[in-house]
Amino acid sequence: MAKVVRTIERLPKRERHQLLGSLIDDNPFITDQELTRQLKVSIQTVRLDRLELGIPELRERMKLMAERSYDPVRSLPLDEVIGDIVDLQLDHSGISLFEIKEEHVFSRTGIARGHHVFAQANSLAVAVINDEIALTATADIRFVRQVKLGEKCIAKAYVRSISGGRSKAKVEVFSYVSDEMVFQGSFLIYRSAGETVIEGGMDGADRN
Repeated sequence: MAKVVRTIERLPKRERHQLLGSLIDDNPFITDQELTRQLKVSIQTVRLDRLELGIPELRERMKLMAERSYDPVRSLPLDEVIGDIVDLQLDHSGISLFEIKEEHVFSRTGIARGHHVFAQANSLAVAVINDEIALTATADIRFVRQVKLGEKCIAKAYVRSISGGRSKAKVEVFSYVSDEMVFQGSFLIYRSAGETVIEGGMDGADRN
């Protein structure tokens, strides 16, 4: 392990810049603290590198993503979505960001209450549906690890199938902190489109 660390620390500046840019491209929500861990440099170095590359800080990157054109939520009011939607393609995929604050955690441990992490995923699964009415029928969920105060949950939803005359949809949601999965859920969403339920349907998006 020590040998690997020394190799990273000796990366030429140009190569470090390329790696930093790649890390941010792969995960626009990565923090400067996480970049220092992966690049094995000081936070001051990370900030200087970002400035030289013209890469804004996390808060500004989030703002830029939120300002991008994405499909409007139809199935529920936007203020009822838990977390900030930063990308949405109806009946295909969506991404939301949810910062764990003091009101979301147990006071003794600083660990997020599970229903908040679930609510982010569930509301995104509903929001990605292209219909005026969408309701969660079933949910198969798994909490992979605890989420703590101050961490940012990135939920990614994928519509896997639409069937039953478009009356039901299967949506998978994966939630991450940095690049570590913390939650996984499979949701069956009933929608108002169509009146009969027929097994089968078209394939949805592939997992990324």
